[in-house]
Amino acid sequence: MVAKETTKAVSREEIKKAKKKQEEKSNKQEASKVKLRIRLIPIWLRVILVILFMAISLIVGLIVGYGVIGNGNPEDALNKSTWQHIIDLVEKE
Repeated sequence: MVAKETTKAVSREEIKKAKKKQEEKSNKQEASKVKLRIRLIPIWLRVILVILFMAISLIVGLIVGYGVIGNGNPEDALNKSTWQHIIDLVEKE
């Protein structure tokens, strides 16, 4: 009976060692799967680009709206006097 108890103890230790080895292997595999992401365009540059594209789209929208839809001269959409005239019409009392 003593021999059986020692074989059980050894087998338990072997099982624990095998589990530790498996955990170490899985941790190494997970670590190798994790990739560092290097952004091609940094976040601060993305914010600037979004603001720039919004400004460009606003200007293009003004030109199309005033020139094409409003039957005016597209170049006049960017003149200060045109917008001053529109503001005066809106605020007329």
